[in-house]
Amino acid sequence: MQLSDSLHLAAAWFRQLDADQRARVEQDITVAHIDAGAIVERKGELAQAWIGVLSGLVKVSVGNADGKQASLTGVPAGGWIGEGSLLKHEIRKYDVVALRDSAIARLPAATFEWLLDTSFPFNRYLLHQLNERVAQFIGKAENDRLLDADARVARCLAELFNPLLYPGMGMRLAITQEEVGYLARVSRQRANQALSTLEAAGLLHVEYGAVRVLDIDGLKRYKGDEDAQHAEDKLAARKAAQTHSA
Repeated sequence: MQLSDSLHLAAAWFRQLDADQRARVEQDITVAHIDAGAIVERKGELAQAWIGVLSGLVKVSVGNADGKQASLTGVPAGGWIGEGSLLKHEIRKYDVVALRDSAIARLPAATFEWLLDTSFPFNRYLLHQLNERVAQFIGKAENDRLLDADARVARCLAELFNPLLYPGMGMRLAITQEEVGYLARVSRQRANQALSTLEAAGLLHVEYGAVRVLDIDGLKRYKGDEDAQHAEDKLAARKAAQTHSA
């Protein structure tokens, strides 16, 4: 696929630029293929580019000297991250790691700043993205403190289908149970259990190496034990009705 086609698919902001601006971006941007598990951007290094995920899946995480890691968010294809560090001309405060083989675009800081100076639509896009990102992290802080594992997995998946941050995603995401666990900060086994619970609630369908969302608003509202019990009651009632009709 040509670079221009990839950007049209995975960069909503690119489609809002005029012809000269798109030509400059295509000239300056670079694309690298990153293996699963490899570092895309390292904490403590000066931010020199805006990072886009053209394909694959990455996680944004932090860690300490003892080796403890915490995932802040996942970024699927179509997501762009790191604008805050560029706007403040500072070092990155997090690692970006590929969870699966990914195509990563890097828009140089100079081009990023040129777009800020020349494109009102680009500025508007960034304003909406920054506002949505703030809301996302406030919600995540609340979820981590108040919700059980099933509900955290539900909200984690809902984040990955955010139409403002990741436009054009559709309702199917290629993601494994292990990757869900990384992003929701639960074990693979617990992620598997949570996905089964959410599937029983009619919110999603688990496929081989993927998740298809059936009710995005339901995932956003899912509260855990209370909703799980309701789903179990509905399933039991359905089975009882089938037995009675037989």
